[in-house]
Amino acid sequence: MRRRELIDAAIRTIGQRGSLDVTVAQIAHEAGVSPALAHHYFGGKEQLMLATMRHLLHELGRDLSAALRQASSPRQRISAIIAVNFSASQFAPQTVAAWLTFYVHAQQSAETRRLLRVYARRLHSNLTEALARITDKVQAGLIAEGAGALIDGLYIRHALGADAPEATSASALVEDYITVKLAASGAST
Repeated sequence: MRRRELIDAAIRTIGQRGSLDVTVAQIAHEAGVSPALAHHYFGGKEQLMLATMRHLLHELGRDLSAALRQASSPRQRISAIIAVNFSASQFAPQTVAAWLTFYVHAQQSAETRRLLRVYARRLHSNLTEALARITDKVQAGLIAEGAGALIDGLYIRHALGADAPEATSASALVEDYITVKLAASGAST
């Protein structure tokens, strides 16, 4: 329970400040616990940041698994993947800020970089698997790569705020990209 409170407080604190330039004491204060208790549970800031990122990945994976179980066709699977990435919980300003902060942090942290690679591979794999049921494997991989880049780019725009697309618009842009690319490849959806 306390670990989860500290992770939620880390997301809020990072989101409010827009950077990892936060202290364990600030996160602990946000969670309503002592800094000593935060250190007890995580050992230090790096471990707390990694636990926070793992938590975000776990939530994304859980939401995606639930959405994919509801999809009965490859195109519905693609739409489910897109919808989960732009869901209210994933596209919330504080969550987006946390994700972008982790991307920056990955330049100095091998473990953060590894976790981001896991995320990127899962996104690409999930999209490619569904797309390969509609078009050939080469096209599926290319379309998945473009869709992943578009999703990441829309997160950056959302984090910057000005003229940022909301979740519905962001989903529609990615859906349109995939539809156009599938049509160009000669696939019938």
